[in-house]
Order: sequence, then structure tokens, then C-alpha cells
Amino acid sequence: MEFDRLTAEMRRLALQAGRRIMEIYEAEDMAVRAKSDESPVTAADEAADALISDGLRAAFPDIPLVTEEQAQTHEQSVGTFLIVDPLDGTKEFVQRRGDFTVNIAYVENGVPVRGVVYAPAKGRLFYTTGDGRSVEEKGPFGDQPGTTQPIGVNPTPDNRGLMVVASKSHRDAATDAYIAQYGVRDMTSAGSSLKFCLVATGEADLYPRLGRTMEWDTAAGDAVLRGAGGEVVRFDDHTPLTYGKPGFENPFFVAYAPGVLLVKA
Repeated sequence: MEFDRLTAEMRRLALQAGRRIMEIYEAEDMAVRAKSDESPVTAADEAADALISDGLRAAFPDIPLVTEEQAQTHEQSVGTFLIVDPLDGTKEFVQRRGDFTVNIAYVENGVPVRGVVYAPAKGRLFYTTGDGRSVEEKGPFGDQPGTTQPIGVNPTPDNRGLMVVASKSHRDAATDAYIAQYGVRDMTSAGSSLKFCLVATGEADLYPRLGRTMEWDTAAGDAVLRGAGGEVVRFDDHTPLTYGKPGFENPFFVAYAPGVLLVKA
């Protein structure tokens, strides 16, 4: 894999998808409908998916592609692949809360090694560079990368004073009980894969997810966090979260800065 080329293509497609998403976001009627699992889908999901998947297939025809909006791609058994969530945080999008992202990642032998997370309504763009390090690019965003700032996890988080980030739409009693085992300085909430990025930048130290997610929800944010020195592990046994699982469904997990001392599940 030519990682510099991959980074450039993922960035380009994420920005193009973000522009299309914002056109629909700012329109009066989003035309929301329900998928077979009752989750919402909009014209923005579908337009962004078509744009990204067509671009990735043209640029990397020999690499399998898994994307949320194309059910036939979920039947593959793969360990190295591209994976896309064209609009992560559809509920936030529909409610016009802004916490939605475009996620594109490259998984190699079960590990998300490169990724881009773009939050168009927030004006935040995170990605892994060709050498695997994570950066946040400062807008405005053009065809060529602008000013980038290396990002990294909080190097010395203190279990007595953690900043914890949790989901806006999927917070529950089990998550609160788990968080209560730590010494928490403060808490914040965020939608979509932005939670991974807040840990990656040191704006948070710990993100537990005790709920259903799919690999396309997490792969890009996971790659950005790993490139910033963070870790993502299974909730049950604290082994690294892997990708290419049957059905692409994740177990519960914890994303964190390595200085955090994880409590037993």
C-alpha cells in the first residue's frame, strides 16, 4: 500500500463527501427514512456513500471495500480492507446537532492503521499521515493539505482526575456505573467518532462504549487514536480490538490514553 497516496485519497473523498452532506444538512427537508433495522438514513448518507465508494474503488480496485450503506459488502470475510461510514451520527445530523462525521479507514491484518475523520459542521479534520502519525488539519480545507498540527494523547492522565467522554445518544446506566469506578475530574459528551478524536488530542482521557457498534463506526477513529498514541481494547478482557470480525460487529470496548489504569470489567 502506498500510504501517502492513500492518505491523500481518503482526505480528498472525505472533504468532498462533507461538502455534499452540508448541502443537504442546510436544506429545509432532509428526507429521513428508516432502514430495515429501524435506524435512520438520509439522502446525505446515500450521496456521501456513493461518492466515497466510487472514489475508493477507482483508486484501489484490488482492495476489498466494506461500507455501511451497501449490505452486500457485509458478507465478506476479510482481514485487509477499506471500511467506510459515510455519515456517522445520523441522529445528530437529523437533529442538526453538528456532531456527525465522515469516516474512512484502511484495515491491515485486522488492525486499523490509517484513517480520516471529518466533522464538516464542526470544521474539524483528523487523519493519519503516510507515516502513520495522526494530525489535525486546520481549515479552511482546500484541495491540498493546509496547516496540520500533530496530535497526541494526554501523556500523564491521573486516574484521580480523568476527563471522560461518552456518547450523546447512547448513554446508559451500565456506562455510568463503569465510569463511576474512576476518579473523574469532568465529563463531556460527543456524537459519532469524534469521541475517539477527543482522546487522540488529549481533550479527553477515557471513552468507554458499553453498547452495540459496528466496525465502520469505529475503524477511522480507532486509527486516528492509535496514531496519536492511544489504545482501543475489548471491554471484557482488555485485549486489542480487532477488525474483520464476522458480520463486522464490535464487542463493548474502551478507548483510552495508555496512562489510564483500566479497572476490571
